[in-house]
Formats: sequence, structure tokens, C-alpha cells
Amino acid sequence: MTISAATDKPVYGPGENPLLTLKVTNGGTVPCEVNIGTSQMEFLVTSGSDRIFSSKDCQASSEDLVKVIAPGASETANFPWSRNRSADGCKAVAAAPGGGGRTTSSPRNSVHGPAPRPSSS
Repeated sequence: MTISAATDKPVYGPGENPLLTLKVTNGGTVPCEVNIGTSQMEFLVTSGSDRIFSSKDCQASSEDLVKVIAPGASETANFPWSRNRSADGCKAVAAAPGGGGRTTSSPRNSVHGPAPRPSSS
């Protein structure tokens, strides 16, 4: 399995909201079962060492979503981010992210959870 993270554009102007995307691809030769639910996935936005936003901060509940991904197939999750700053536990944040700027994605910082396993079906 490979996990990739991307945005819909490399640069955003003031008032433009990024679409964050995570893609899980089975590059193996057998179907794999993987939990791609919100209990295992996190969209995390950082700027250097500054943690800007996490999709888990204000998440009311999380769910498991177990899928069997066929060899060569992918599952994709999209998250429209309104460029708001968030904090653990949904605490109030005084500062807002600045306008404009570039976006980059780091898959290792985007998804947390156990390794996928081959499907028994």
C-alpha cells in the first residue's frame, strides 16, 4: 500500500480554499483490507514547525471504514479546508493562518493507523 497526499493547486491566493486529498493505492498483487475511516485518517496542515490545522481537532466522532482494495486500485478521500486554524480538543485559537502561500503534502504526516493486511476474501 502507498499513501499519497496532495492539494488541488500548488499556490492559493487570498480567499481561495484548498482541497486536500489522500489517496491509498494497493500496489501489491493481492487484495488488501484497510481501514480508511476517520478513526485512522488525519488531514494535518503545518508550516515548518507550526501546526496550523488537524481534521481531528474538532471532529465530533470518528468512524471505521474498512475497505478491500484490489491490486492496482485506489481509494481517495477529499477534504475541503476553509483555511481555519485549529487546536487539539477544539480549543479557541487566537491567530488565523495568513493569506496566500504555497502548499506541500507529506503522506507520512497525513495518515495514522495500523498497516493494511491482505484480505481474507
